[in-house]
Amino acid sequence: MEKENENENEKEASENGSLAANKTPTKSSAKKTRGPPQSSVDTFAVQCNECFKWRTIATEEQFEEYRSKQSEDPFVCNKLEGILCDTPADIEYDSSRTWVMDKPNIPKTPKGFQRIIVLRRDYSKMDVQYVTPDGARVRAAPGIITYLKEHPEYSDVSPSDFCFTSPKVMADTIPDHIEKKSPSAKKPKKTT
Repeated sequence: MEKENENENEKEASENGSLAANKTPTKSSAKKTRGPPQSSVDTFAVQCNECFKWRTIATEEQFEEYRSKQSEDPFVCNKLEGILCDTPADIEYDSSRTWVMDKPNIPKTPKGFQRIIVLRRDYSKMDVQYVTPDGARVRAAPGIITYLKEHPEYSDVSPSDFCFTSPKVMADTIPDHIEKKSPSAKKPKKTT
C-alpha cells in the first residue's frame, strides 16, 4: 500500500499531469496556528496483488478501506470500476515525488475522527496524529485512551481502532537537496 507526498511545486504538478498537491510545510507555513490540520499526503495509491501496477485511489476513505483488509482481501485492479490488469498503471513509482509506504491492515479511522500524517521537514519520518470530533489533536495511544474514557458517547470506538505507526519514507524518493539520514546514524549523547 502506498501514500505519496508531492515534492514539486503545485504548478509543475498540474503541468505534468500529476494531481495537485499539498506541499510539505515550510518554516513560514508551520506557524503555531490552530487551523484545520493538514496532511502531507496528497495522493493515495495501492499496488495490485497480481500485476503489481500502482492504482490511484480517489479518497482517503477508500484507501483506508483497502489498506485495512489487505491481508484478508488483497487489492486487485478489477476492484476499481473499468480497470483491469491490462490497463496501464495510474502512477509509476519514481523519484518525481516522495513515496511513503503504510503498513497493511491498519484499521480504518473511526467515523468522526481524522488521521493526519505529516512529513518532517528533514524527511526523516512521518508523524501520525488523530483529530477527534471536537477538534482535539491526539499524538499517542494514551491520549486516545483518555479521550475515549472522557467521552462515553464513543463507547463503540476502541483504542485498537487507532494506529500511530508511521508510514515508511522511501529513501530512494527523497529529493536530492535533502540531507539523507541513515537509519543507524544517531546523535551522540552528551556526557557531563
